[in-house]
Amino acid sequence: MTQGKTVIIMLVVLLIGFGAGFVLRPVIAPPGASSVASSVPAAQSLEARGIQYFEANVEEARHVVEGCRSGSVRGAECAKAEEAIIRVEADERRQRFLGQ
Repeated sequence: MTQGKTVIIMLVVLLIGFGAGFVLRPVIAPPGASSVASSVPAAQSLEARGIQYFEANVEEARHVVEGCRSGSVRGAECAKAEEAIIRVEADERRQRFLGQ
């Protein structure tokens, strides 16, 4: 008998908690502000920078590749930065080989 009462009391408390959450939701976080969107840094919300950008900014590309290897940077920028570094290093090797 006491287990039945305990289960009923727990269900009632759970329902009251959910109800309070739905009622207080607009007060805690207004509907226009998304908690997911506000937690993403602004730099990640922009489109990935292109290979040409990273070719012009090789140090930035190397910084992004280091972040990709450590796991702090993800996305399309990793591949583009690595491709830009490969192209720049290939150009440098070609220049040295041709003696220019």
